[in-house]
Amino acid sequence: MRWYKIPEIQNFDKPFIKRIKAGNKTICLVNYEGELFAVSARCPHAGGDLSIGWCNNAKLICPFHRYSYDLRTGKGSEGQNDYINTYPVEIRDNTVYIGIQSFWEKIKEAFK
Repeated sequence: MRWYKIPEIQNFDKPFIKRIKAGNKTICLVNYEGELFAVSARCPHAGGDLSIGWCNNAKLICPFHRYSYDLRTGKGSEGQNDYINTYPVEIRDNTVYIGIQSFWEKIKEAFK
């Protein structure tokens, strides 16, 4: 797994939803109730930009059709039958890092 430094995030004290780049991925970074989450930036249902959505009950809500996704698991709400990718987040020396697995790492993990 490769870790990407996200230097533009300085203040973790207030809730936020931001669209950022980590490597070649566009990520939605969410600070919800003091916890950081990194998820896909696009809704799989209609391609909505999740960074302009909002959070409710630890779910990220898409602004287009109000589809919702669990911030911890990426799983869509009941009846949606879809999901968004989630990425590990670490804070080191007051800087945010997001971990992204390579394609081959994902393949290896699928066969464990």
